Amino acid sequence: MDAQIAKTSQSLTSAAEMRETTQMLMQPNANWEKYLTPAPLSIAIMGELVFISSCDDFSINKNPPPTGYNYIKYPDSFRACLMQICNSGWHAFNEAHKNMDQIRIHTAMVPDYMKAAVKILFQGNDEVIETLLPNQLENIRTIADECVTLAEGVEKKYNDVINLIQELLEACINAKHFQGEELEKVKRKMKETEMKKKSAKVLNEQCKKAMEAMKKQMEDAQDEFKKGMDSLPTGWNMIAMDIARGFTETLTGIVNGATALITAPVRTACSAAEKVSTAYHSNKPQEEDVDKVSEMTIYSRSGEILTIIATLKQYVNDGNIDWHNLYDQKNKCTKTTWTESLFQRISEKLEEVPQCKLKKKALSLCNRGINICMELATYQPDKWWDERKTTQLIKKLQKLNDDALAFDCKSKATSGSPALTPKPPMMFKVESNSSGRQSASQKASENARFRIEQSREQLKQTRDSYEKCVEYMEKNQKELTDILVEMQNCKIKDIDFNTKIKMLVTGLDAMGRVKEQWEKMVHFFQIVSTLVKTSLSKTLHNFVTTADDGKKLSYTNRHFTKDQLYNQAFQASNIASLVHMISGTYTEVSSKYLMDKVSSLGRLMAMDKSRPEFLQERLNLQETCQAAQGSILQLVLKNKKEFERKTDARMAKIEGELIAILPAAPPQETERIKEIVQAGYKEGEFGEGEEDYY
Repeated sequence: MDAQIAKTSQSLTSAAEMRETTQMLMQPNANWEKYLTPAPLSIAIMGELVFISSCDDFSINKNPPPTGYNYIKYPDSFRACLMQICNSGWHAFNEAHKNMDQIRIHTAMVPDYMKAAVKILFQGNDEVIETLLPNQLENIRTIADECVTLAEGVEKKYNDVINLIQELLEACINAKHFQGEELEKVKRKMKETEMKKKSAKVLNEQCKKAMEAMKKQMEDAQDEFKKGMDSLPTGWNMIAMDIARGFTETLTGIVNGATALITAPVRTACSAAEKVSTAYHSNKPQEEDVDKVSEMTIYSRSGEILTIIATLKQYVNDGNIDWHNLYDQKNKCTKTTWTESLFQRISEKLEEVPQCKLKKKALSLCNRGINICMELATYQPDKWWDERKTTQLIKKLQKLNDDALAFDCKSKATSGSPALTPKPPMMFKVESNSSGRQSASQKASENARFRIEQSREQLKQTRDSYEKCVEYMEKNQKELTDILVEMQNCKIKDIDFNTKIKMLVTGLDAMGRVKEQWEKMVHFFQIVSTLVKTSLSKTLHNFVTTADDGKKLSYTNRHFTKDQLYNQAFQASNIASLVHMISGTYTEVSSKYLMDKVSSLGRLMAMDKSRPEFLQERLNLQETCQAAQGSILQLVLKNKKEFERKTDARMAKIEGELIAILPAAPPQETERIKEIVQAGYKEGEFGEGEEDYY
């Protein structure tokens, strides 16, 4: 039964399946069509700025900054400033289209490099791996670094437009061109923009910290695994693979956590900026709130904690403890000393994280595990063991397991890690070739049921999140359309100074939303680059220098390092695949709905404003921008239906293939698992064939 469950789970978590699952889980916060909805409005506003620049001109240079302007080139002419904004915007949209298309082409090549890397790992001897693998990883790293440059270039272009609009608004305030309520509105918008800049800075710092934490955990993984295996009790060889699986889940969790940090809505970053500000101006200790990187680091340990608990649970059957197998006759002690040391190691790692409620919760799980191990260690074969004590111990262990399951659900909800994850290739191969048990845990069926329920709840939560995103878009759609219609009805004589300022403020907001996504794009590729650089340095070095274990384990340090190399390359490929989906969407939207408008804006800027063709071009630009706005929303709704179809198909496949091979479970057991999973996710709201590995 265990072998069949393992085989089916592996087929459900092939590289292709995991790429698609990652895209599904990240889609509510990573779908670019949502962020491109304001783009036609941005272009239409620039068209209007060209139109109104034919109005009466005036100087904004009455009260200039002492050091001069950083972005405005012609402060003596408001018209010239408006044209400068249009020109910068035109360049930004052109650069975005060109660079995103290059990113799409670059990321399309990553799966081929991943395929070559996997073949080398699977089929090559050590010398071939040492010689050829770095070339394939280097190819992925080069793509990541090139894409960072491309994304940063576009981010800078949009930033220039935003800074230019902001400086123009500040100049108008200083020149006292408007007063009263309108002045307050503009000041509020400027303050909001400044807050977004602070939040972007906080996000940048968080991403740097996240990548440092990710790099450190990847570098420490080999040493942690070796220490664990060196003290492994006799006869627990199969458990080596389960513990290695826990390490793998930790690394997967921290990479997914870093990715989720980037795709999180901007309100999360704004909240972070506010917390930083509060902490700075307050003397109270800020231990109640956990920063996102610490949260990511703590939650990444959830799979490892579950795995260690499973090593204890396997000795509990039918309300009794299997003392015969748990007691080490040779060393005259229970084998729980080793399990205790694993809990202790995680506790030590958690102590490095800043104090917070979440840390206390994770430490509590470890401490309860340590206490259970210490109680089991008091057992002696020649002394009578209290049955009541046995019952209490089993209850404590079951409660600890249930709490760890809920903690894992919260971890998955926060990081966006898939509920079902694959075993690394070498581990799966060694397990498949081992005689006897396929898993150290005798609770494979219970674990499979938990993962099915977790998958169901995870996909449901993702759909709910996507539904809310689309509802928010539809709500904003009318507001954006109303602005376009209002602009279209403006006659030149009706456009007073306040109307111009209103357009500038709206343009500032719309351009800001598009720029935020380019910032995220930069961080995506920084993660890919960090993953590959760590593989090329520390992990590959470990593979070259690690000798075979003297303990003759079926799953050795070299196996683990090989799997680690695979996982790092796979995670890099997974993120590249997510970006490829995003870049494909952007290029499609840009080609169909933006670039014609950008070209029209270019023509409008070059035309003589006194000719009738100018008014016709202006009208045409407004109408096509309004149509584009609606078309993008239709694309969003179409993608939403496709997303729902994919989530339904994924769940049907998991249930169809995995539930079919599981024995029937008592209704109370099914309900218990369901309650644990739902409680965890509610808190979280806010093959065999080598080709399967690439």
